[in-house]
Amino acid sequence: MDQMSPDNINGLILAVSSSIFIGSSFIIKKKGLKKAGASGVRAGEGGHGYLSEPWWWAGMITMIVGEVANFAAYAFAPAILVTPLGALSIIFSAVLAHFILKEKLHIFGVLGCVLCVVGSVTIVLHAPHEQEIESVKQVWKLAIEPSFLVYAAVILFAVLVLIFYCEPRYGKTHLIVYVGICSLMGSLTVMSVKAVAIAIKLTFSGMNQFKYFHAWIFILVVAICCLLQINYLNKALDTFNTAVISPVYYVMFTTFTIIASMIMFKDWASQSGLKIATELCGFVTILSGTFLLHKTKDMGNSASGRGSVTLPSNTPVFTNSGSGRSSSSEKIPS
Repeated sequence: MDQMSPDNINGLILAVSSSIFIGSSFIIKKKGLKKAGASGVRAGEGGHGYLSEPWWWAGMITMIVGEVANFAAYAFAPAILVTPLGALSIIFSAVLAHFILKEKLHIFGVLGCVLCVVGSVTIVLHAPHEQEIESVKQVWKLAIEPSFLVYAAVILFAVLVLIFYCEPRYGKTHLIVYVGICSLMGSLTVMSVKAVAIAIKLTFSGMNQFKYFHAWIFILVVAICCLLQINYLNKALDTFNTAVISPVYYVMFTTFTIIASMIMFKDWASQSGLKIATELCGFVTILSGTFLLHKTKDMGNSASGRGSVTLPSNTPVFTNSGSGRSSSSEKIPS
């Protein structure tokens, strides 16, 4: 195992800090959405009453702080290192949901948290070093290579299908619609964020990158993608259980981001097959932990008697079964 570079260490510290803030923001925003929904039209029904709710703004500020730290992390470390560490935000989200939103965390949920930590450590110890980039124009050349242009076109087509065809029909009952939009656009957001972060880093070092139009195009892409993600993430949070959204969003977002980074930045080009296999094992370990967290999210509430544990009859990952009225009582815990 090679020694971690100073840039990777800086990226690691920033990524962990980001996870703490982002994980907390899910819970704070959920409280704001619940309070706003109790006195007006819910976000899942198209309402925007949460904009006047202090709790939602507190959660939004917390998320912004976390995203700024995450933004800075991409300037130092490759996406294959930074993005999987988002699993730590799931841990903070699950623990806070247990204490604040009363969404019980079972012992197997704790095991899921441990798996997330083990997988994260595995990836950190074997992550590739960041390639040397001397100009934002170099990033632009990577972005307009045929392989990444094809990837971006496929992603945009899928997002348009989800927004205009799937959301009106399945948005209220299938989690995959809202989270899919956020995750797919998120992979493009991360690539653009990394470009902007590199531009800022180089500018502070004395090489102004904002004199090139490429940097402003990346900024525009970030702004559009972030607004879209915020809108559909709010709908997902208001419609589905927080303990479901966090792991599913993480898994989809991380998977597409790693694919995008492999195509655009070629993170694995300089690594051996053994290191790549180890990183994949770490990623699978994280996936196992996130799904274990989901599958046991209601076991604490459904346990009847000492030593008796039963799985809830309705714990969907991708769907909310039943009628809209009956499912609404399960989506927001009392």
